[in-house]
Amino acid sequence: MKKLNYSGFTLIELLIVVAIIAVLATATFVALDPLKRFRDSRDAKRWSDTSELMSAIKVNQVDNGGNYAQAIRDMNPGDVYMITDGIVTSGCDDQNGICDAEVTNDSYCVNLGELVARGYLGKIPVSPNGEGDWSSSLTGYTLTASSSGALVITSCEAENATNGISVTR
Repeated sequence: MKKLNYSGFTLIELLIVVAIIAVLATATFVALDPLKRFRDSRDAKRWSDTSELMSAIKVNQVDNGGNYAQAIRDMNPGDVYMITDGIVTSGCDDQNGICDAEVTNDSYCVNLGELVARGYLGKIPVSPNGEGDWSSSLTGYTLTASSSGALVITSCEAENATNGISVTR
Protein backbone atom coordinates (compact mmCIF):
# COMPACT_ATOMS: atom_id res chain seq x y z
CA MET A 1 0.00 0.00 0.00
CA LYS A 2 1.23 3.43 -0.94
CA LYS A 3 1.29 6.12 1.80
CA LEU A 4 0.05 9.56 0.69
CA ASN A 5 2.00 12.53 1.99
CA TYR A 6 -0.03 15.72 2.16
CA SER A 7 1.67 18.96 3.10
CA GLY A 8 -0.21 21.89 4.59
CA PHE A 9 -1.59 23.22 7.84
CA THR A 10 -4.09 21.55 10.10
CA LEU A 11 -7.28 23.27 11.14
CA ILE A 12 -5.96 23.71 14.68
CA GLU A 13 -2.80 25.45 13.44
CA LEU A 14 -4.83 27.85 11.30
CA LEU A 15 -7.18 28.68 14.19
CA ILE A 16 -4.24 29.39 16.49
CA VAL A 17 -2.67 31.79 13.95
CA VAL A 18 -5.99 33.60 13.40
CA ALA A 19 -6.48 33.94 17.18
CA ILE A 20 -2.98 35.37 17.64
CA ILE A 21 -3.54 37.91 14.85
CA ALA A 22 -6.89 38.93 16.37
CA VAL A 23 -5.32 39.47 19.80
CA LEU A 24 -2.49 41.57 18.31
CA ALA A 25 -4.91 43.66 16.22
CA THR A 26 -7.13 44.32 19.23
CA ALA A 27 -4.17 45.30 21.41
CA THR A 28 -2.88 47.67 18.71
CA PHE A 29 -6.30 49.27 18.24
CA VAL A 30 -6.73 49.83 21.98
CA ALA A 31 -3.18 51.17 22.38
CA LEU A 32 -3.61 53.71 19.59
CA ASP A 33 -7.00 54.97 20.87
CA PRO A 34 -8.22 56.52 17.62
CA LEU A 35 -10.81 58.75 19.32
CA LYS A 36 -8.08 60.41 21.39
CA ARG A 37 -5.97 60.85 18.25
CA PHE A 38 -8.87 62.59 16.46
CA ARG A 39 -9.35 64.91 19.45
CA ASP A 40 -5.63 65.65 19.59
CA SER A 41 -5.66 66.42 15.87
CA ARG A 42 -8.55 68.88 16.25
CA ASP A 43 -6.81 70.53 19.22
CA ALA A 44 -3.59 70.87 17.19
CA LYS A 45 -5.59 72.63 14.46
CA ARG A 46 -7.08 74.98 17.06
CA TRP A 47 -3.61 75.82 18.44
CA SER A 48 -2.41 76.51 14.92
CA ASP A 49 -5.44 78.68 14.11
CA THR A 50 -5.17 80.81 17.26
CA SER A 51 -1.46 81.40 16.62
CA GLU A 52 -2.11 82.21 12.96
CA LEU A 53 -4.82 84.73 13.87
CA MET A 54 -2.66 86.40 16.51
CA SER A 55 0.32 86.60 14.16
CA ALA A 56 -1.79 88.18 11.42
CA ILE A 57 -3.21 90.74 13.85
CA LYS A 58 0.24 91.65 15.15
CA VAL A 59 1.87 91.89 11.71
CA ASN A 60 -1.00 94.13 10.60
CA GLN A 61 -0.45 96.24 13.73
CA VAL A 62 3.26 96.65 12.96
CA ASP A 63 2.53 97.54 9.33
CA ASN A 64 0.07 100.21 10.48
CA GLY A 65 2.36 102.07 12.83
CA GLY A 66 1.20 100.32 16.00
CA ASN A 67 -2.53 100.64 15.32
CA TYR A 68 -4.77 97.59 15.36
CA ALA A 69 -7.29 96.95 12.58
CA GLN A 70 -10.37 99.17 12.93
CA ALA A 71 -12.61 96.29 14.06
CA ILE A 72 -10.27 95.61 17.00
CA ARG A 73 -9.99 99.30 17.92
CA ASP A 74 -13.82 99.44 18.05
CA MET A 75 -14.00 96.66 20.68
CA ASN A 76 -14.84 97.42 24.32
CA PRO A 77 -11.88 96.50 26.57
CA GLY A 78 -12.53 93.36 28.62
CA ASP A 79 -15.50 92.18 26.56
CA VAL A 80 -15.40 88.88 24.68
CA TYR A 81 -16.18 88.90 20.94
CA MET A 82 -16.75 86.03 18.52
CA ILE A 83 -14.35 86.28 15.57
CA THR A 84 -16.18 86.28 12.24
CA ASP A 85 -15.46 86.88 8.58
CA GLY A 86 -18.20 89.52 8.43
CA ILE A 87 -21.00 87.18 7.39
CA VAL A 88 -23.11 86.73 10.53
CA THR A 89 -26.16 84.52 10.03
CA SER A 90 -27.13 84.29 13.71
CA GLY A 91 -26.21 85.77 17.08
CA CYS A 92 -22.55 85.77 17.99
CA ASP A 93 -23.22 84.11 21.34
CA ASP A 94 -25.28 81.21 19.96
CA GLN A 95 -22.68 78.64 21.06
CA ASN A 96 -22.21 79.95 24.62
CA GLY A 97 -22.97 76.52 26.04
CA ILE A 98 -19.73 75.34 24.47
CA CYS A 99 -17.61 78.48 24.61
CA ASP A 100 -15.56 78.65 27.82
CA ALA A 101 -14.94 82.35 27.33
CA GLU A 102 -18.55 83.28 26.79
CA VAL A 103 -19.27 85.95 24.24
CA THR A 104 -20.39 89.07 26.13
CA ASN A 105 -23.48 89.85 24.08
CA ASP A 106 -25.44 88.49 21.13
CA SER A 107 -24.18 91.33 18.94
CA TYR A 108 -20.52 91.06 19.99
CA CYS A 109 -18.90 89.91 16.77
CA VAL A 110 -15.55 91.16 15.53
CA ASN A 111 -15.12 91.06 11.77
CA LEU A 112 -11.49 90.27 10.97
CA GLY A 113 -12.19 90.13 7.23
CA GLU A 114 -9.92 93.17 6.84
CA LEU A 115 -6.95 90.90 7.57
CA VAL A 116 -7.97 88.68 4.64
CA ALA A 117 -8.58 91.64 2.33
CA ARG A 118 -5.11 93.03 3.10
CA GLY A 119 -3.38 89.69 2.61
CA TYR A 120 -2.46 88.89 6.22
CA LEU A 121 -4.63 85.75 6.18
CA GLY A 122 -5.82 83.54 3.34
CA LYS A 123 -9.17 83.19 5.12
CA ILE A 124 -10.51 83.45 8.65
CA PRO A 125 -9.89 80.05 10.29
CA VAL A 126 -12.86 78.04 11.53
CA SER A 127 -12.51 75.67 14.47
CA PRO A 128 -12.91 71.97 13.67
CA ASN A 129 -16.33 70.77 14.75
CA GLY A 130 -16.22 68.85 18.01
CA GLU A 131 -19.21 69.58 20.23
CA GLY A 132 -19.88 72.88 18.49
CA ASP A 133 -21.13 73.51 14.98
CA TRP A 134 -18.69 76.14 13.75
CA SER A 135 -18.85 78.14 10.52
CA SER A 136 -17.44 81.36 9.09
CA SER A 137 -20.05 83.35 11.04
CA LEU A 138 -19.38 81.49 14.32
CA THR A 139 -15.72 80.52 13.97
CA GLY A 140 -15.28 78.97 17.41
CA TYR A 141 -12.61 81.54 18.29
CA THR A 142 -13.06 84.57 20.52
CA LEU A 143 -11.07 87.77 20.87
CA THR A 144 -10.70 89.90 24.00
CA ALA A 145 -8.76 93.16 24.24
CA SER A 146 -7.54 94.56 27.53
CA SER A 147 -7.36 98.27 28.30
CA SER A 148 -3.55 97.95 28.16
CA GLY A 149 -3.70 96.72 24.55
CA ALA A 150 -3.03 93.02 25.14
CA LEU A 151 -5.11 90.66 23.03
CA VAL A 152 -6.33 87.17 23.92
CA ILE A 153 -7.56 84.74 21.28
CA THR A 154 -9.29 81.69 22.75
CA SER A 155 -10.70 78.56 21.17
CA CYS A 156 -14.19 77.78 22.38
CA GLU A 157 -13.39 74.08 22.42
CA ALA A 158 -10.44 72.16 23.79
CA GLU A 159 -11.09 68.44 23.76
CA ASN A 160 -7.83 67.09 25.23
CA ALA A 161 -5.98 70.29 26.12
CA THR A 162 -6.48 70.43 29.89
CA ASN A 163 -5.87 74.17 30.28
CA GLY A 164 -7.78 75.26 27.18
CA ILE A 165 -6.40 76.78 24.02
CA SER A 166 -5.52 80.44 24.26
CA VAL A 167 -2.87 82.80 22.87
CA THR A 168 -2.09 86.14 24.54
CA ARG A 169 0.10 88.96 23.20
